Amino acid sequence: MLSFLDPNALARTYRDPVAWVILAVDLFPVWAVLTLGWGAAPLVFLYWLENLIIGAVALAKMAATSMKDSPIGLIGMAFIGPFFVVHYGMFCFVHGVFVSVFAKMGANPSDIDFPTPWGLIQEALNSGNSMPTFVLAIIAVQIFLFFQDFILRGEYRETSIEKEMQAPYGRIIILHIGIFAGAFAMAAIGEPMWGILALILLRALRGVFLTVRRRSRIDGALQLKS
Repeated sequence: MLSFLDPNALARTYRDPVAWVILAVDLFPVWAVLTLGWGAAPLVFLYWLENLIIGAVALAKMAATSMKDSPIGLIGMAFIGPFFVVHYGMFCFVHGVFVSVFAKMGANPSDIDFPTPWGLIQEALNSGNSMPTFVLAIIAVQIFLFFQDFILRGEYRETSIEKEMQAPYGRIIILHIGIFAGAFAMAAIGEPMWGILALILLRALRGVFLTVRRRSRIDGALQLKS
């Protein structure tokens, strides 16, 4: 299970400049904490916005995957796509409401209005200095990986609409429940710096795992071609 920490696997992975870009984006929040004064609330909002981005990418992957089974795949996508948008959108909206409540802990309840979906996005983008810059960096990386790996390397041929639809949910449940739990705990004891950095490193460690797995997929495909 910890094979992604194998020195040889890490060495192969980080010969690729793309792997370093991914790691840099994952560690950007360290700079925000140390120089821009970010606390736990902006950090959790950033990861919530990342959920939205991942959902949009998943929808694009579902659409690309459906085209390999045209016209049946396209017909299925016409039903599954809107269902995913509504279901995942509601999932993220409820998630975002919890984040908003967390960010406003200590405020007068009478001053808190129930947020709208767009209001949540605006609140998230305004929650920390340079937040839009971090979000654009995540979007850029996700777009690059979508076209480079999923389209050009042909990963869409090896997956299914159902698999790509389920992927974002697992990501939220596995990683972000832990992050939110840690953030609430930190808020209760005054947001110590070590706790905030630990959340960032947890996210970065998962990023290393995914990057090593990406390298393994690429190496496997090259071996099949040789």
